[in-house]
Amino acid sequence: MPSLSQLLAFTVASILFIQVPGPSLLFTIGRALTVGRRDALLSVVGNALGLLVQVAAVAAGLGAVVAASAEAFTVLKLVGAAYVLYLGVQAIRHRADARAALAARVAVRRTSAWGSVRTGLTVGVTNPKTIVFFAAFLPQFVDDDAAAGPQLLLLGLLFAAFAVCSDSCWAVLAGRARDWFARRPERLDTLGATGGMMMIGLGATLAVSGHSS
Repeated sequence: MPSLSQLLAFTVASILFIQVPGPSLLFTIGRALTVGRRDALLSVVGNALGLLVQVAAVAAGLGAVVAASAEAFTVLKLVGAAYVLYLGVQAIRHRADARAALAARVAVRRTSAWGSVRTGLTVGVTNPKTIVFFAAFLPQFVDDDAAAGPQLLLLGLLFAAFAVCSDSCWAVLAGRARDWFARRPERLDTLGATGGMMMIGLGATLAVSGHSS
């Protein structure tokens, strides 16, 4: 298994990587702004599960294939980009729903808990930034004298735990900003459109970003 020094180095590097604005972080903030803190936090959980799926794929050798193949990378990237674009468009189309609900003094309709988790899972699984990161980065912290697969899974689990903690903090902060805007219901239209545009911008960025080897 990785040594203590390797784990410490991995922890520092992972935290730094997670804090760099990327698909998962921007997606979390966008969800908090458009559908609220509860669904954003559930999406964070789903995103972490998606990361674990990627780690399992890397451990099985898929990460090396994706990192080396422009075609595989492009397919994965476009699937994730299309899904995030769809969520952004839906947020803009339904931007008045929250204001209408407040005006009628009824609760804003939320997706089911599983629906929010599934949304985050889809984004996590199709995030090319992390799968290439895992394929290129995780092996540096593996003990060559032990089986690589279990070590990769352990490191991936740690990374997912770090991501949950960080993204949850961002979701809570963004959720509070959403509550502040909600004090004046007319602000919610702009709020929903802003979150939707953020996700559309994210999807467009994923779609046009170049292949990283």
